[in-house]
Amino acid sequence: MTVRVLVVDDQQLIREGIAALLGIRQGITVVGTAADGKEAVDRTLELRPDVVLMDVRMPGMDGVEAAAVLRVRAPECRTVMLTTFDDEEYVIQALRAGASGYLLKDLSAEELAHALRLAHAGVTQLDSSVACRLAAALPRPCGPAPDPQAPALSPRETEILRLVAEGLTNREISAALFVSEGTVKNHVSRILGRLKLRDRTQAAIRARDMGLL
Repeated sequence: MTVRVLVVDDQQLIREGIAALLGIRQGITVVGTAADGKEAVDRTLELRPDVVLMDVRMPGMDGVEAAAVLRVRAPECRTVMLTTFDDEEYVIQALRAGASGYLLKDLSAEELAHALRLAHAGVTQLDSSVACRLAAALPRPCGPAPDPQAPALSPRETEILRLVAEGLTNREISAALFVSEGTVKNHVSRILGRLKLRDRTQAAIRARDMGLL
């Protein structure tokens, strides 16, 4: 299956660079580009891409506004935001506008292509650090406290859990703690296993409930 993509960014160099990188990925066809939200809407209605990959902050009509318009005028099209801004409010606004993903520009071309394929398949994609920060910003639950019988974490595991909840990647944690990235990865896997958590987002929520944030 080939995913037809429209790339939207107000910076020409970035727009053309992303389009070129995606154009050589298997299963991805870049059908066009646009420089702002209004042009994105017009080009989407003209070209009917499967996925619109769009920056958030642009002059005139921004990405969030354009996503809201496309949800109504091209409901069959998925919109994925690609930006440098990881502010929770931007994420919430984009998801409310109908975006099927919110990614940061520090990911690789292959990761981006994979995210676009998943978006086309109906899977919402959030950058891991964005998801963690969003989860940590949620109100504390009013239900029962975490199980007191849950396995206790070591001081090092507790520190790594806190950094995960703050949205740091394994590489950033390894630099902060002066350990190898592989060591951090092993710690994260062990933490998830001991606390019976699925992913880093659940880890962020647990860290918040434990009072680490």
